[in-house]
Amino acid sequence: MTESRVQAASGELAALVASPPTGVDRKRPVLAVPGYTGSKEDFIHLLPLLARAGHPAIAIDLRGQHESGGPEDPTAYTMAALGEDVASLLADGGPRHVLAHSFGGLICREAILGGAPAASLTLLCSGPGALGGKRGMLIELMRPLIEDGGVPAVFAATEELDAADPKKANLPPEIKDFLRRRFLAHPAAALLGMGTTLTTAPDRVAELRASGLPVLVAYGDQDDAWSAEEQADMARRLGVTPVVFAGHGHSPAVEDEAIVAEALERFWSAIDG
Repeated sequence: MTESRVQAASGELAALVASPPTGVDRKRPVLAVPGYTGSKEDFIHLLPLLARAGHPAIAIDLRGQHESGGPEDPTAYTMAALGEDVASLLADGGPRHVLAHSFGGLICREAILGGAPAASLTLLCSGPGALGGKRGMLIELMRPLIEDGGVPAVFAATEELDAADPKKANLPPEIKDFLRRRFLAHPAAALLGMGTTLTTAPDRVAELRASGLPVLVAYGDQDDAWSAEEQADMARRLGVTPVVFAGHGHSPAVEDEAIVAEALERFWSAIDG
């Protein structure tokens, strides 16, 4: 797997690229798009598995995330603006399988419904529209923190919350350091603009179903963003049977990449033959 830069509508985006080994028959390529405050590294263990199965795979940082950078202008992080970047990547070459995590699902859906070519869309721990609940509330609470102390103040507040979560409090020091560097790389405008986009996104499930695109809905049964019930209902409205990862939360590709790779390969193989 190699680090790279890919050309999108707004400029270059940071990417991780995994290519199939020599001698492995090549299958349809994959584009992976992360969620809010996430990055390409959320797929770092999954991409090699996809490549070994024959799929050339690219994961990106959206503009404003980690190593892609972005302007201090909240209007650069609207659904339309971010969707244009994804659409420009999908327009390069034949239709790809799109793997979209959380907020990335809303952005990829926007691009595809706008006409960007895709062979399929996997909504991994994503939802039908605006994020509400505890996570949505935390995004709203973030705004005055940014005004008072910028991105470092928001990170300090998230560290306090994470200290009460054993899974996050007991992470290895090198992972904690990476998460800190990644979060602090966000322009304040990106957190604000993406936050607004995430908490005001329209429900476009009916349009997605009408498009006829093959869609996989997959999520952990302990997801604390969009609930398992919300995602099950979205799958019902799309007319598909969801894949539920028992015992997993909002980031199954990080928690157990093998089960996610298996579900993806089963879905894609049914499409590509």
